[in-house]
Amino acid sequence: MEKIRNPFTRYEGYNCFGCCPGNPHGLQMEFYEEGWQVVSLWEPRDHFQGYGTVLHGGIQATLMDEIASWAVFITYKTAGVTSRMDIRFLKPVRTNRGKIVLRASAMEKTGRLATIRVLLTDSRETLCTEADIGYTLFSPEVARKKLAYPGYESFFER
Repeated sequence: MEKIRNPFTRYEGYNCFGCCPGNPHGLQMEFYEEGWQVVSLWEPRDHFQGYGTVLHGGIQATLMDEIASWAVFITYKTAGVTSRMDIRFLKPVRTNRGKIVLRASAMEKTGRLATIRVLLTDSRETLCTEADIGYTLFSPEVARKKLAYPGYESFFER
């Protein structure tokens, strides 16, 4: 696995709930490239629980949406916006059982529309949640201008 650098940290005012390492209330996600997938290892904390020790479904959806956007950055070398989310909650994700793993893969692209598949497994490698997330993609020029997309090369130290 190769670590994906977060180039957004250089922008003033950057405080993304999903991926800003300095947001004390956020998810502080980190990402890795593994083959054709983007991967995130994430440790649930108690304040993200819903009922009992179950990770809140809205937090699961946010984790999945965030990694899907990073898959767009890496796979399509541009940025986009979420246009739909089809999430299937299969098993509870516990906040007290260690790290979970999220894996995002580009599935298909038709014109400006891309579908990213995200799988969330618990620390026991049990598939708990899966999602197909639709993204409307922008050209790299529009992504740079309107969404501050820093360019594919800024995500790696290659």
